[in-house]
Amino acid sequence: MQTRDIEFNSCGDTIRGTLYLPDGVKNPPLVVMAGGWCYVREIVMPYYADDFVEIGCACLTFDYRRFGDSDGLPRQHINPWDQIEDYRNAVSFAKTLDEVDTDLIGVWGISYSGGHAICVAALDSRVKFAMSVVPVVDGFPTMRRCHGERKFAAIQKLILEDREARQRGEPSRMIPMATTDPDNEISSWPFPHVCTIFQDIKEREAPNHIHENTLESVELLMQYDVMPYARRLYETPYMMAIAKGDNITSSDLEIDVFNAVPCPNKELAIVEGVDHMSLYSNNEHLEKVSGAQAKWLQALLFGQDALLAQAAE
Repeated sequence: MQTRDIEFNSCGDTIRGTLYLPDGVKNPPLVVMAGGWCYVREIVMPYYADDFVEIGCACLTFDYRRFGDSDGLPRQHINPWDQIEDYRNAVSFAKTLDEVDTDLIGVWGISYSGGHAICVAALDSRVKFAMSVVPVVDGFPTMRRCHGERKFAAIQKLILEDREARQRGEPSRMIPMATTDPDNEISSWPFPHVCTIFQDIKEREAPNHIHENTLESVELLMQYDVMPYARRLYETPYMMAIAKGDNITSSDLEIDVFNAVPCPNKELAIVEGVDHMSLYSNNEHLEKVSGAQAKWLQALLFGQDALLAQAAE
């Protein structure tokens, strides 16, 4: 496998990333990959990229604007539609690459970006396949379930106060992505193990990860719903992998979105014995999902009945 650093423009900001190329494969298909809430490209994505490269695909991972090595202000502000635009600009950049098959570009996402992958595939016909892992698909019920009645009321109050402060010209307040003391500190994802797992990832392999975000990011999350876009996937092959009983992004919401995808060429993998965060902390659990997705992608792109062969003609 060969890797090289890349950069491209997205709405005036420079986005930086990594291109992975399989050895000995001429013009491989390309998977464009980005991460979830407060992710940088060193989090989880290299593991999936390894599996995709092993079956003969190239991968392009990148940091969204305002995160990691990429430019953009305000830092740590998560606007899902800006991130979806970053994905689409990554596809535009990928179309300029001589090393890959520019007619076989797909998207992959995990958690928040798992929902983004659905939106990008629905909006952009250059995307020939899409994959999601434990996707966030509807922000309002996700936040309501994660926080519970009391904490949800508290964060809604803070969001409205923050909106009034922004109207006065003040920046959005910063809050932790997660905290080890959710009873006494408001955070975006109020689970102690989310905090400890991400801090461990930061120390081990992702020093660019910063464990905080703007409060406005949570407000924007509550307006996020991918269901209308899932209903537009008439022809784009789609694969969703979820953790059975996921209590963070909610497997029932994920399954509802999967069922709404009208494309008959779709697959749902419900992985036993894993949960949302064990896909970050346990490599055996991660391999269950990455292996299932690589198997699906291999059959789609290289199998005898690969429906995408026509796209390369």
